[in-house]
Amino acid sequence: MMLRTKIIILLTVLLMPVTWHCKGQTGKTNILFIAVDDLKPLLGCYGDESTITPNIDALAKEGVLFENAYCQQAVCAPSRVSVFSGLRPDQTKVWDLKTNMRDVNPDVVTLPQYFKKHGYQTAGVGKLMHGAKHNDPASWSIPYKEDKHLGYAEGYKYPANGKYQAKDIHKAYRESRQQKLGWKETNQYLKAKGLAPSCECLDIPDAAYEDGAVAVKGMELLKEMSASDKPFFLALGFHKPHLPFAAPKKYWDMYERSEIKQAAFMLPAEGAPKYAYHSWGELRNYSDIPQEGQVPADKQKELIHGYKACVSYVDAQIGKVMKRLDELGLRENTVVVLWGDHGWHLGDHGIWCKHSNFEQAVKAPLIISAPGMKKDKVATTMAEFVDMYPTLCELSDLPIGEQLDGQSLVPALKDPKKEVKGYAISQYPRGNNIMGYTIRDKQYRCTIWLKGAYRSEQVYAKPLVVASELYDYVNDPLEKVSLADNKEYDSIRQEMEKQLLDILNKQKR
Repeated sequence: MMLRTKIIILLTVLLMPVTWHCKGQTGKTNILFIAVDDLKPLLGCYGDESTITPNIDALAKEGVLFENAYCQQAVCAPSRVSVFSGLRPDQTKVWDLKTNMRDVNPDVVTLPQYFKKHGYQTAGVGKLMHGAKHNDPASWSIPYKEDKHLGYAEGYKYPANGKYQAKDIHKAYRESRQQKLGWKETNQYLKAKGLAPSCECLDIPDAAYEDGAVAVKGMELLKEMSASDKPFFLALGFHKPHLPFAAPKKYWDMYERSEIKQAAFMLPAEGAPKYAYHSWGELRNYSDIPQEGQVPADKQKELIHGYKACVSYVDAQIGKVMKRLDELGLRENTVVVLWGDHGWHLGDHGIWCKHSNFEQAVKAPLIISAPGMKKDKVATTMAEFVDMYPTLCELSDLPIGEQLDGQSLVPALKDPKKEVKGYAISQYPRGNNIMGYTIRDKQYRCTIWLKGAYRSEQVYAKPLVVASELYDYVNDPLEKVSLADNKEYDSIRQEMEKQLLDILNKQKR
């Protein structure tokens, strides 16, 4: 008995340094925060067997997948600022890519800034808050790194005087391919505007593109930050599958173009107002896309192929980061959050890109793997991206600020059947004076287009509604018909509109 006691004491002493190293002096958990640009739930773990995403699927098995997660606005900067601030766009005043969050909301405390104030090391790499001056020095204890400042290129011989810049190698391949194909000579629009094609398939290593470089830098930071006595908050922002759909050739080769399917429904919804749609100018900015009219069928397949290739490419980079987390012995004491900043239209409704309140634009993946929480489970509750801020606070035993618009999702991490909230709200502006607000529950989406209210301090008690939409996802999952004018659905529409306006009126503005 005494021998057994001595062995237990000896093992405890031997293991203490390992535990100390992983948890840090404070004993708090680490945070690995992974953002993926334009990533819709077109993933194996979300039931899409045609897209190859083994690493994201593996992460879902280690945590909880939220099947009903929605962004606050389906465009990069407003969505990301909402995540990092825990506030809706009408609070942050960021509805576009030009507004600097600090100019209009100087006192906002971002998520990493909050963790920094509570003793965390914080570092960010790649595309994170986005937009004007959104590197936000106040958020980081280790200086933020944009991808253009990273210099890696796997598989190439380094010159004697140092490292190649990934962008230089990538640029050399691109120029070589342009000369071979004669793009500058044969494409007059490209020649006139200096625009590039929407897709790119080059036989180059992963780190010759920025996302590969972000992964390499992220792995370096994990090692550096794990050596400290402080816990860390590391945010990695991956660019793809944002346009252009550029990924190394091996990821394109994972898919057969002949097996790519176009969107199942490519028409405007019956009864939907003009405000619901846009002309997808982001895609038309590429040299191989017509300036008006629909994209030809073969080009649609190439675009979808390119999107999937980019998703698989980013999945591989995430896999490298997760492998390093495991190698450093940090996995058991690190909360891992993976999210796409919004969805993306791939020809459904006849539109492309994001910039709408339709399901394909506002629904996005959200996966949270946290110590002591459920694994390999699907949470059914409605969830919003403003919920991430309070969720991470609770998981880290930090106080949750009263100013936040979201709710902690920890109850759903403990019991994935728990309904934390019954709605998700998104919005999108049209022009300078119209805002579309949409509320989604398990079956319906109700959208109202309001004139004027969102830019002022006035409340929404008597809004000027210029158009409405209502969709039933149980009976019409592709949003083929708006039921807003259907008398049989009046009570549902009115109830959802009231709930939406009540929530908007309660916002601190």
